[in-house]
Amino acid sequence: MRRIAIAIAATVSIVVLLFSYRTSTNQDPVAAPAQVPGVVRSPSAPPTASGTGSGGGPFTGQAADTPYGPVQVEITVSGGRITAARVVQVPQESGRDVRINSAAVPVLNQETLQAQNAEIDTVSGATYTSEGYIQSLQSAIDAAHR
Repeated sequence: MRRIAIAIAATVSIVVLLFSYRTSTNQDPVAAPAQVPGVVRSPSAPPTASGTGSGGGPFTGQAADTPYGPVQVEITVSGGRITAARVVQVPQESGRDVRINSAAVPVLNQETLQAQNAEIDTVSGATYTSEGYIQSLQSAIDAAHR
């Protein structure tokens, strides 16, 4: 009889845990911010590199397509150095996109300023965003050197 009671209690516990588990695909529209902090949304941002010469800027790289949406980077150059890097476009369609990119974008921007080139590390957990960022960053750097 004791074994039966333990088996029933274990089964009930497992069922409760399974139904209370929140998967990463659940979206909480109330908790998700409207956009990734620090990201400047520019709906009219051109899909091609802009800017001229090797100074000033800003220089906007081409938008890089990722499985979750485009990533586009803009840099400011002064004295031959990248003085600012920011994301113009980044996937923000779901709460998960916002959470991932809220953590990844500041790291990628800081890495850019430290490296002064597009040879930066990808951010763990944000591989697609990182790869798109690097591709668009290289495009912006190329535009700055024209």
